[in-house]
Amino acid sequence: MRKLSAIAVFFSFLLLSGVVYGQQVDAQFGISGFHGKSADNFDLTNFDHSPQSLSGGVYPSVGADFLLWHDLGFGGEVAWKASRGLYQGIADYRPIFYDFNAVYAKKVSRIGFALMAGIGSENIRFYTDQCVSLNANGGCNNFVSSKHLLTHLGGALRLYVTHSVYVAPEIHYYYVRNNVEFTSPNATRYSLNIGYTFGK
Repeated sequence: MRKLSAIAVFFSFLLLSGVVYGQQVDAQFGISGFHGKSADNFDLTNFDHSPQSLSGGVYPSVGADFLLWHDLGFGGEVAWKASRGLYQGIADYRPIFYDFNAVYAKKVSRIGFALMAGIGSENIRFYTDQCVSLNANGGCNNFVSSKHLLTHLGGALRLYVTHSVYVAPEIHYYYVRNNVEFTSPNATRYSLNIGYTFGK
C-alpha cells in the first residue's frame, strides 16, 4: 500500500507541475495482457528458469508522462495482475511491473504517439496463509516478494477523441534480469489506455 501511495504522489506531482509550468502532462489508465514464453515449450536442460509462463490474466495499469523540453520528457507506469495466479500449482502469486522512462511524445491534430525507454522492477508476490512480516502500519504481510531489475521499451498510438482525451493502444517489451521464476526473461505487454493531456 505504501508503494502505491508513493506512486500516486509521484503522478500527482507530475500533473501539478505540468499545469503550473505550462508544460504537457499525459495521465492514463488502461487494461493490459501479458505474453511470455509458454511453459509447454520449456527447455528441460535450462536450469536457470522455471516452467511457468507470464502469459494470461488481466493487468490494470496507470501511468503519466511529463514533457519538459519540446516533445521530450520523462514518465512512469505501473501494471499489476488483477487477480492472483497459481504458481506451479502450489502458491498464489501476483506480478507487479514498475518502469521509469525517458519519453518522446508528439501530437499532430487528432493523432499522437509516444515512445519510451527506461528501467524498472518486476516484483513477484508469493502469498501464504501466515504472517511473514510486519508492515509499516503494524499490520501483517501475508506474502514474500522476489524483485528483479528490468529494462523497458514501449510505444503508443494516441487517438484523440477530443482535444485532450485520447484512446491509446500500446505495446511494451520487458527484459527482466535473473527472472528465474518464469520460463523466459522476455515479456511483452499489450495495453489499451484511456488518457488525458493537460497543458499545451
